[in-house]
Amino acid sequence: MTKVKYYYDSDTLSYQKIKPKKGRNLRRVLLSVLAAFLFMIIGFVVFTPIFESPKEKELKRELEFVKLNEELHNKKITQLQKVLEDIQERDNNIYRLYFEVNPIPEEQRKAGFGGVNRYKTLEGFDSSEMIIDVTKNMDILSKQLYIQSKSLDEIVNLAENKEDLLAAMPAIQPVKKEDLTRMASGYGWRTDPFTKARKKHWGMDFTAPRGTPIYASGDGKVIRADQNSSGYGKHVRIDHGFGYITLYAHMSKYNVRKGQHVKRGDLIGFVGNTGRSQAPHLHYEVIKNGTKINPINFYYGNLSPEEFAAMQKAAEIEGQSLD
Repeated sequence: MTKVKYYYDSDTLSYQKIKPKKGRNLRRVLLSVLAAFLFMIIGFVVFTPIFESPKEKELKRELEFVKLNEELHNKKITQLQKVLEDIQERDNNIYRLYFEVNPIPEEQRKAGFGGVNRYKTLEGFDSSEMIIDVTKNMDILSKQLYIQSKSLDEIVNLAENKEDLLAAMPAIQPVKKEDLTRMASGYGWRTDPFTKARKKHWGMDFTAPRGTPIYASGDGKVIRADQNSSGYGKHVRIDHGFGYITLYAHMSKYNVRKGQHVKRGDLIGFVGNTGRSQAPHLHYEVIKNGTKINPINFYYGNLSPEEFAAMQKAAEIEGQSLD
């Protein structure tokens, strides 16, 4: 029930009823509605974080779970990287060094992924940056593990074949030092005995009397024993495996045949003067993976340090070769 208000009228000496002005009630209603609306907004802003919907709670839990997993994955990745770096260090500086294999370059081990965007499908989500970061780190780690795995496979193979490799390498002088007249010419630029032009000499010349024994410098299989190669005359080639081939030229006679297996120190032929040769001698070459290399680096099997130093000094003299 609405309260009725009165006022005292001094002219009539009586109380008169106060009549409300037009529009006042409407104003009151509007103010009440506005107050209710403001209260609703304030309540929504203040109390919404407290009273979350079940869906919001579920999404919040999922986000917290994703963040926790990211931290755990990053921690595991960091631990694995430390372990992998230790293995890489030993691989380069112990294993590959021992088996005389070139270390794997750092830029090859830690190369990134170039080209197209590999993570485009992971973009556009609330946690895209976090997911892409973890995925990228995992991909880099996986690549490094693959490279290291292949390297260890190579090391295992070398370890299994180390004994065979040591037996196969051309590690001795093909003519005994007591049978030599002299070491006539070494590997490098020399004067051609026929044209007198400066020419690359791809092997070493050992001067010795005709008929002096020639020995296989390592285990292997005879792949040629003929005189069908220009300039070499009667010559023998032995495939030692592991990329090594040795060549013995200007022989007077063979002691082996094609397809025969020989051991280091086996007699394979005799010094001669066949082919493009100026005097009886043995021309000896070492080929590694198709490239002719200096044979003097392989005479550790039957020379003392003093004898090796003397041979090295003689081989460096740029004189005239015998072939």
